[in-house]
Amino acid sequence: MSTLDDALGLAALHALPLSPNGATVVEAGLDYRVIMATDETGHRWVLRVPRRPDVSEGMAAEIRILDFVAPTLRSEKVAVPDWQIRTPELIAYPALPGAPGLTLSDAGEPIWHMDPASQDYAVRLGRLLARLHSLDAMEARTAGIEVRSPEQVRQTWQDDINRVSREFTVAPALSEAWHSWVGDDICWPDRTVMTHGEIYPAHVLLDQDGAITGVLDWTTARVDDPARDFAFQYGAAGDEILQVTLDAYEQAGGHLHPGLAAQSRHLWEASPLGYAIYAQTTGAEADRAAAAAMLNPEA
Repeated sequence: MSTLDDALGLAALHALPLSPNGATVVEAGLDYRVIMATDETGHRWVLRVPRRPDVSEGMAAEIRILDFVAPTLRSEKVAVPDWQIRTPELIAYPALPGAPGLTLSDAGEPIWHMDPASQDYAVRLGRLLARLHSLDAMEARTAGIEVRSPEQVRQTWQDDINRVSREFTVAPALSEAWHSWVGDDICWPDRTVMTHGEIYPAHVLLDQDGAITGVLDWTTARVDDPARDFAFQYGAAGDEILQVTLDAYEQAGGHLHPGLAAQSRHLWEASPLGYAIYAQTTGAEADRAAAAAMLNPEA
């Protein structure tokens, strides 16, 4: 049986009959397969099928995150998923308004549905992040959301570097850059904030006028380094557009610590480290091989 048949069968078991006609499967996510399908009234639904048991174990945490951020983002006319079905095997929710700014082809190639160097998008994102980051960290802790202090953020990166270096061969230049970064006091935040963690156009929904209408996939959200939410802006569009986003963020009330721009660049450049941690989590040989190639590209 196919992934599509499995997912539609699970939905039907939970009294959500969906049509296979026009249904699509998105394999791009590292943690979930995503199926888009239509019910008998013509409404679109999103089905998320966990790829691994550890993903299912994190569902309760994501529910707490969604409940915490939804009222604030809703006041900004930005929707987040409203899980109508929440089981270890399946999550289902009505599709949010808008369309993602980035999707992947069947071959895994990026397909842009917006200009990643758009100044309009950069401003809108900066304003949205200022609102998200304004949420109170102590209230997040009370809501059961993970909270990391600035010291914990820095130590966790050091621990991850050590962990990856024990299991993989890391190119000397990359290793030296990581240790220099961790030792650079200017880069690290003086406060931590409520972050999404993977906010980039694949997880951002836009209307035809470019307004942000929704934000998807809150799996990695927590109180953490604000630079987490700016790293992709640097990776996709470079320093100039990153600065536009940071300027809009500051103007909307976001706290701009001196090393935020540099930290955003460092986090993007640390992507191989993050992927290596993911490969250690899955244990899949293909993932480990891909991580090894990223960590030591000239081997």
